Amino acid sequence: MKKQKGFSLIELLIVVAIILIIAAIAIPNLMRARMSANEASAVGSLRTINTSEVQYNSTYNVGFADTLAKLGGAAATCTSATGATSAGACLIDDVLANATSATTPKSGYYFTLAGSAGNTSYTCLGDPSAPGQSGQRHFFTDQSGVIRADPAAAATVASQPIQ
Repeated sequence: MKKQKGFSLIELLIVVAIILIIAAIAIPNLMRARMSANEASAVGSLRTINTSEVQYNSTYNVGFADTLAKLGGAAATCTSATGATSAGACLIDDVLANATSATTPKSGYYFTLAGSAGNTSYTCLGDPSAPGQSGQRHFFTDQSGVIRADPAAAATVASQPIQ
């Protein structure tokens, strides 16, 4: 009789079961890590928006920008001879300037920038495009530069500042 080489069906099923158990443990941790990275990116984007607003205000003397498009600018405009203007200041990249809805997020978050009458102040919200999947917390900032977060609903000026 010839001796057969290879694995039995039971041995293969045991290996597959072990791989599935490891995947069941690893995937939720990877999802949490991804949400944490998206939240860190959102905070960084809000810091960039705060810095850009201060620069916009001091450069153009028209108050704060009331849209992300004014802080951004088309690549052709930013590299042309005329350069940046108050309608397209070229202070933030196109990805952030266009992250204005849940369908066009930047790292799982979209941003809503609004100016006051006379553009003497602004507010900016950062919300997850898919709450619970792309991020958990909602963020808020204004001309004070303080970034605030709320884990359950849209953040406001009354929300807890992040550390």
